Amino acid sequence: MAHTTRNQKSLLARVRRIRGQAAALETALLEERDCLAVLQQIAAIRGAVNGLMTEVMEGHIREHLGSDRMTPEQRQEDVEQIALLLRSYLK
Repeated sequence: MAHTTRNQKSLLARVRRIRGQAAALETALLEERDCLAVLQQIAAIRGAVNGLMTEVMEGHIREHLGSDRMTPEQRQEDVEQIALLLRSYLK
């Protein structure tokens, strides 16, 4: 996947932020912090994961579905795979 290689630095920065947010959530739970603080941390993690998904998904769509190198059959197969992935992600 060339787009994930090309954007690797940005993607890894997002992953590291998510890791830090997950660690902060664990700490909040261990320290028995107020539930609002826990909920805010969960919301922050969800937003960060959504941002990561959006960035990778956009790169995939542009690089693969927008490619002139794909046959119509390949493009249709990729569309089906993306549709399945989105259904799973949005559940």
